[in-house]
Amino acid sequence: MSQSHDIDSKGGDVVSDIESAKGDISVSQAPVVSNTTHLPTFEDEQRVVRKFDLCILPVLAFMYLCNSLDKGNLGNAKTDTMEADLHFAPHDYNTMLSVFYAPYVLFAPPVAFVGKKYGPGRVLPILMFTFGAMTLLAASVKNFGGMMAVRWFLGMAESGFFPLVIYYLTTFYRRGELARRLALFYAASNIANAFSGLLAFGVFQIKNTSLPGWRYLFLIEGSVTVLFSSFAFFYLPKSGSEAWFLDEKQRQIAYQRIQIDSSSIVNEPFVLKDALQVFTYPSAWAWIAIEICLGVPLQGVSLFLPQIIGRLGYDKVKTNLYTVAPNIVGAIFLIILAFSSDYTKIRFPFIALGFLLTFLGMIVYATIDVQTHLQVAYFACFMMTWGTSAPSVLLSTWYNNNIAHEGRRIALTSVGVPLANLMGVVASNIFRPQDAPKYIPALATTAAFGATGATITILVGMYMIWDNKRRDREQGVVMKALDVSTAKLREGPRSPDFRWFL
Repeated sequence: MSQSHDIDSKGGDVVSDIESAKGDISVSQAPVVSNTTHLPTFEDEQRVVRKFDLCILPVLAFMYLCNSLDKGNLGNAKTDTMEADLHFAPHDYNTMLSVFYAPYVLFAPPVAFVGKKYGPGRVLPILMFTFGAMTLLAASVKNFGGMMAVRWFLGMAESGFFPLVIYYLTTFYRRGELARRLALFYAASNIANAFSGLLAFGVFQIKNTSLPGWRYLFLIEGSVTVLFSSFAFFYLPKSGSEAWFLDEKQRQIAYQRIQIDSSSIVNEPFVLKDALQVFTYPSAWAWIAIEICLGVPLQGVSLFLPQIIGRLGYDKVKTNLYTVAPNIVGAIFLIILAFSSDYTKIRFPFIALGFLLTFLGMIVYATIDVQTHLQVAYFACFMMTWGTSAPSVLLSTWYNNNIAHEGRRIALTSVGVPLANLMGVVASNIFRPQDAPKYIPALATTAAFGATGATITILVGMYMIWDNKRRDREQGVVMKALDVSTAKLREGPRSPDFRWFL
């Protein structure tokens, strides 16, 4: 009911905020707002939100599932005969994982900026088609050089995908609604990791064929991705306020919701100079530091969970099969934490909790005798997946909740998310072949990053609590972030009315 209160209690202040913001943009950018004096009821809002949930989330979730499959299937292919078939040298696999992140980081901001300019609803399917096509090409490569080239272009195509999806969802959902929707979307990544193991398990049972199982794996996953991208191109709307499945009144409600509680100016044109102003905020650098700390456990578990579980002593088929349950339970835990975060309207304690779970999982797995305590070791693998998924979603939600300027929001997301993924370079080089099967140095390093991420998160959260109280004292009022319309907050913390979304 707090969402209804946010709209109904603001009254004339909200209307004036919206009218003021509308004055800064052209009529063509706000075509649906014909009468902002009639604020939507809670029931009106819920009908719009349900349509978004039914029409947008499943499509985006499946797109991200395909994205995760196409990016992460290399680990499954490694457990088959890929390295032998392509004549890999001992360190070629780790080198290939590392090189992927160069285009992934370099091209993320420009791709995201193009997505903001021309609309995520069009750019996301184009990116999806491209990385699906690269996966299909991966099934035909003959050597290490060919796979390297494919992975380079795959990194380019996937670079801006997740940042764009996060920004895209902020044009549909209010700040207090975002975490659980993003979690449902992001759970597709965990499901993809689990499904990838199941799919690999099934494909690797194919015998007596002219192609090895790993090539079939790439063919199947790439084909599904390319086909679905064609559907998504014509299906996805530009934004919530321009959704084709809403009527005129509902589009007006969608616009008002985002103006009140997401963006300072809805559908604001992208201006690079304005967008880059986000990096003058000290908080932006704190969030980037947390993203870097998150990247090592996130990428380490994503890329090397089959190898970690392989230490339990199972063959390649069972190893892939045993990756399923931790990833599924990780997705469930992610959703629980995200719903709890949205319910409490607080982010940082749940982010810190995720980091600590990763830390504990790595420490337990590194310090016990795995062969003697198989059940405890396998449980530690579950803890690893619990602690990597939730911080990724909630951290992105946290800083998007605190940035009302749409251009600055996409700028920070397009840098922060790829940097977290760039730490896959660290993960791919600390899990060294000579440390197999125990990988003790890698587990210790990953645990250290988790502990550091938890510490920074708690310190930033405590600062935000202190700063909110300071602003309350100076203004003589007690306000929370959701008490302030985002129409007032284009300049972020520089605005005296600003309150941190904790």
